[in-house]
Amino acid sequence: MTFGFAPASAAAPTPAAANRLLEPAEWAAASIPLLRDPREVVSGLHARHHPQPATAVVAVLDPDERLRASASFVRRPAAADGWMFRNVLLAQLRRIIPHDLRRRTPVRTAVLLYCREGDARWTEEDGAWMWGLRDACTLHGLRCGAYITLTRDGWQVLGEGRGGRRPHSASEPEPFAMSEAPPPAPRAGGAASEILRRAAAAR
Repeated sequence: MTFGFAPASAAAPTPAAANRLLEPAEWAAASIPLLRDPREVVSGLHARHHPQPATAVVAVLDPDERLRASASFVRRPAAADGWMFRNVLLAQLRRIIPHDLRRRTPVRTAVLLYCREGDARWTEEDGAWMWGLRDACTLHGLRCGAYITLTRDGWQVLGEGRGGRRPHSASEPEPFAMSEAPPPAPRAGGAASEILRRAAAAR
């Protein structure tokens, strides 16, 4: 299911909205955890969601950098506003994974991949997404992770200087998927296990 934004009544950002963004230097100083293998993360999300320009993909990774949940949605034309981006990211996170607000220290990390037109250089729209991601993570009890742009030039982890030419915004998904957390192992013992054991013995 695709989610988007309600159209804005004004095309230009208000002064308050202009403040709801992060400059590259502010983002770099925010101690955002580095991805061990950013290409694996980017390729995995691209293979799962195949984002087109104006599509955002938010993903939650466990401490071993395995994918726990992800969602993609289209950004409708509107002024770039970090508060609006925060709200839609928070709604997506609440839909796909429980919050970690009871934890003293966050253990899961949210990352954002945004596919857009233009080149890989930082824009005010990127700054608004950064602001929104950081705030949404705080409100959902997650660590704020990498912000990644996907353009025709390739992918770029903003604030880190790491990137690559593939995948890019016009490329087909590669036959490559990032690892996912395995499903929980069934618990041994109990009445159900005894019934299964007897059924197997009777064959």
